[in-house]
Parts: sequence; C-alpha cells; structure tokens
Amino acid sequence: MTRVIFMCGPAGSGKSTIARELESTGITRLSFDEEAWRRGIREQPLADDTRRQIEEALRVRLLDLVLTGTDVVLDYSFWSRRMRDEYRELLRPLGIEPETFYLATPRAVVLARVRMRTGRAANDVRLSEALAATYFDRFEVPSTQEGPLRVIDGRGGASSGLSS
Repeated sequence: MTRVIFMCGPAGSGKSTIARELESTGITRLSFDEEAWRRGIREQPLADDTRRQIEEALRVRLLDLVLTGTDVVLDYSFWSRRMRDEYRELLRPLGIEPETFYLATPRAVVLARVRMRTGRAANDVRLSEALAATYFDRFEVPSTQEGPLRVIDGRGGASSGLSS
C-alpha cells in the first residue's frame, strides 16, 4: 500500500527535519518551500496566485507519484483542517489514507527557531516575529478524528524519535 504522510506544524516546528529523515529512508519528499525557492521566491507570505500555482504543481506531482506506487511525504504546514481534508479527498479515490505527523512544538521554541533563520535556503526563509507568531497562533492542531495521527515532540534536535 502506498504511503502518504502529511507533515503538520507551524513554521519552525521541525517539519522539514523530520521530512528529510523520512526521505533518507526512501520516501519521496515534496516540499512547498523548496518549490517556491526553485521559482526564485525568497519571502513569505506568498501572493495567493503564486501559492495556488505551487500547490497545483505539487498536487500533480503527488498524484503522479502515488499512481506509480511511490511513498510520499508532503513537507507542507497543513496548518488548517480544511487543507488536510482537501488532500484526504484528493487521495481517497486512489485508496490512500494519509497519515498526519504533527510536530507538537512549544510556541517559544518555534519563535526562537524562526529568529535564528538566515534566509540562505528554502527551509530557512526569514519571517518576521509577528508573522511567525500569527502562523503559530492560527495553526489548527490535528486530531485523530481526521485520520491516522502521530504526534512528535518537536523540541528535539537532530533526532526525531521516529524509531519509537
């Protein structure tokens, strides 16, 4: 059975670190931030039309991968239940029930990580303190009512505890 994982958490929660760990095991990683970076976009938030274009391109890529039986980790924020539901609906006709990996990271840790960003790479885009705080405060925490859920303590360093 093809596996699709939603990385879920606000900016600075540790999603990309975990997604790269999964990628190292052979899962294909699709990154919203890296797609924006490839397009020359270096600032957040994205304009609505740009966000839609990137999302559509990644949806097409996701469906292509799933149809070939490739496991995928979506390195997005999945900040809203509505977005998570939309992707579940996209995958349902293919018989895929995605898993959500939620990075439960305290606000202070998230904001400290965002402050340390240098803007030198896709997953290191600088955000203002106010924008990072807004992202954290508006984040909708997933629940098991949505489907399979794994909660990961996002305070960890390089190791995610994925083996637990």
